[in-house]
Amino acid sequence: MAKMKSHRGAMKRFKVTGSGKVTRHKAYKSHILTKKSQKRKRNLRKGTTLTSADQKRIKSVLNV
Repeated sequence: MAKMKSHRGAMKRFKVTGSGKVTRHKAYKSHILTKKSQKRKRNLRKGTTLTSADQKRIKSVLNV
């Protein structure tokens, strides 16, 4: 039987923490940054955790 392959695109975008939560980066930080405030751009730098609904889906793709 062949091994299950993990989704390589998802591996680059998500990380699993020691407690088992999945972290991600925030969106809307790539372009059209002139109209966004400094506070908004600064808060977009920080990572965040996935919701419990999404965690189950992403963990299956990551083979965790």
